[in-house]
Amino acid sequence: GARCFKNVSSLFGANASRLVVDGKRAVTLPESLGEEAVLLALAATAEHALNRTPGNVDLIIGHGVLGRLMARIAVAKGALPPVVWEVSESRLQGASGYEVINAANDPRKDYDAIIDASGDLDAIDEAISRLRPNGSLTLAGFYRDRVSFSFPQAFMREVSLNIAAEFKPEDVSAVLTLVASGRLSLSELISHRTAADEAAAAYHTAFNDPECIKMILDWSTTHD
Repeated sequence: GARCFKNVSSLFGANASRLVVDGKRAVTLPESLGEEAVLLALAATAEHALNRTPGNVDLIIGHGVLGRLMARIAVAKGALPPVVWEVSESRLQGASGYEVINAANDPRKDYDAIIDASGDLDAIDEAISRLRPNGSLTLAGFYRDRVSFSFPQAFMREVSLNIAAEFKPEDVSAVLTLVASGRLSLSELISHRTAADEAAAAYHTAFNDPECIKMILDWSTTHD
């Protein structure tokens, strides 16, 4: 998050080769994680969204890195595998223990709990229309514009709306426990790696190429 860095805009991370931070915000990680350690914050965010959602999540919208982590964590914790919706053809692959489909090919309209991890405002009304009465929708994406939805269908279903924001220390601990036990894998989620001095191109790829699941900025060849 950007709040702890005052005037530095750090929303998307990877802004510096060295970071000085309060020790209470630092987490000791096993060396065996290697570069996959950069996924810890996202995994904790996924864990937090799952915890904010009543009951077991049976539909996740978006098969980007956050949606994948949510689905993996749900499976790792012994829940029934959720269905994952994805509109991008290139992101229909890469599932691990769950199914990924296009919403247009899903006739189901009785989901109990849905999490939107896509950040797509148009997905909200579609999600509400697929909930059973008294179902719940958790918003866990990053929305560029004002969030709104069609009230009548939400009203008729008496939908519960939840918002998942910043992860907590207990979410980090839970994820590390799952990783250490071997139940949660962070592999095959980092799709692109770019030298830090090519950051402009890296950010363009990260935000515009649907085949980019997670971008790594490599600072190892950059000197202070």
